[in-house]
Amino acid sequence: MHATYTYPRYAAGAAPEVGAAVVRRVPLVVIGAGPVGLCAAIDGALRGLPVLLLDDDDSVSLGSRGLCWAKRTLEIFDRLGVGDAVVAKGVTWNVGRTFHGEREVFNFNLLPDPDHRRPGMVNLQQYWVEQLLVERAQQLSAIDLRWKHRVLQVTPQDDGALIEVQSPAGNYTLLADWVVVADGARSPVRRRLGLDTQGQTFRDRFLIADVVLDGELFPADRTERWFWFDPPFHEGQSVLLHREADSVWRIDFQLGWDADPEAEQTPERVEPRIRALLDHQGFGHIGFKLEWVSVYTFKCQRMKRLRHGRLLFVGDAAHQVSPFGARGANSGVQDVDNLMWKLALVAQGRVTGTAAEALLNSYDQERSAAADENIAASTRATDFITPKSAASKLLRQAVLSLAAQVPMGRALVNSGRLSVPCALAGSLLNTPDSETFEGGLPPGLPADDAPHPGGWLLTQLASTAAGPSLSTAGFTLLWFGSATACPAAIEALHHRAGDAVALQVLLLPLDGVAARRYAAQEGTAVLLRPDQHVAARWKQPDPATVRAALKRACGHAAANAGVTA
Repeated sequence: MHATYTYPRYAAGAAPEVGAAVVRRVPLVVIGAGPVGLCAAIDGALRGLPVLLLDDDDSVSLGSRGLCWAKRTLEIFDRLGVGDAVVAKGVTWNVGRTFHGEREVFNFNLLPDPDHRRPGMVNLQQYWVEQLLVERAQQLSAIDLRWKHRVLQVTPQDDGALIEVQSPAGNYTLLADWVVVADGARSPVRRRLGLDTQGQTFRDRFLIADVVLDGELFPADRTERWFWFDPPFHEGQSVLLHREADSVWRIDFQLGWDADPEAEQTPERVEPRIRALLDHQGFGHIGFKLEWVSVYTFKCQRMKRLRHGRLLFVGDAAHQVSPFGARGANSGVQDVDNLMWKLALVAQGRVTGTAAEALLNSYDQERSAAADENIAASTRATDFITPKSAASKLLRQAVLSLAAQVPMGRALVNSGRLSVPCALAGSLLNTPDSETFEGGLPPGLPADDAPHPGGWLLTQLASTAAGPSLSTAGFTLLWFGSATACPAAIEALHHRAGDAVALQVLLLPLDGVAARRYAAQEGTAVLLRPDQHVAARWKQPDPATVRAALKRACGHAAANAGVTA
């Protein structure tokens, strides 16, 4: 029990399959009801897939854990129907400050450009995010959420997977067409299948302390992330300070590899560290109490392949990074964003044959590249924060000293490059530029938000992406310029009858922020995938060109290129 949070207890779901003479076949099983698994279930349901969601617990996660939710993740939450609730409950921030000893050596603003609906980051404890996602899932009749249902075994089949489940009412077996595995970093499913991850474990230990303060450290309009290298109150190590919801503060203390994990979690060891920080910062009058304490080590690693036939691995089950940069849960949510529209198209039979295989394999290709990018950024940050050799320590000292004096040195300071969406530049689903653009968003980048008549562009995309039914894939063509300049043949692509996927055409003015962000002129068109990534762009396309790019974005070009499972 936390002082500021009461953990819900969810009733175990019914299991009509217990004792059944025939194994029930279901379209989609999601294993794990953490934030990533819940997002997968909600996304699948919104795209018309019935989902059976299994979790071996009956509550949300213990402790703050995943805390920082990046702008791109918030935009995905908007599409899933929980964005407003997460932002309203959480703590918004854009500015981070880095100190070396007493001196500030670097600061950044995650969102220096105005006219975005969502901030650079919102801090909200993972248990709150999971609760909000559970409440959203409970609103969707297509989701059968079963608590205290432990997956004992998954046996891959050519056309699905057999899943053996232990429930309070007895054991049962399912045959799933598709399985999304989101059962966390230790992933029992992955381990039983012999699909362990590859990478490195970092030899250091960190203490997380969730602390309830009886006073404020910053004014309400100045919420910031503070990071110290070698502060006077924790010499020779690093410290990170964040504000959370409900007047809780998250403090991370670097401890070193030789620290005793059990001893370091005792109040006798934790409280003096917190008192020293508060006293040094001039907050000796502020009292506090501990809410949650944990000592952790971490790994940077991933599975060799994220797709294994009808099994698709997402989130920590597929890859892990250090906590520096908030790349763990954010990348997991973005895995789901990448996967579920593709799975819906294939599961519903709207993309078939070799194109279907190529489309699902593109999940592995695109998100493996994203995992590699996150692991590289995380590894560089960890090496800078926790140098292990004398040479590395000397280099860091030189960089921090230089940063305090020379602006160019500040770019070398690395206290954790914060989560940004991966640019899918090498994807076979992209149609490369055939014209020269001065700026804008090339294929592979996620769509950029902008004010839109009556609201925001990404909100409009989310509302129109469902089309006439929730099962529509949700491709959108942004057309910039006057309505009369949009060729009738282009408009005829709008929900063209008989097409496997529907295309929305959204007309945008040339005098708006969106036109500037997309480097648009009269007749510019940008094709967006259902996950709001740019698939293609043109200065003045013809209908055949748009249709070819749409087919390519559905896996046909990748199939022709010989992509295999």
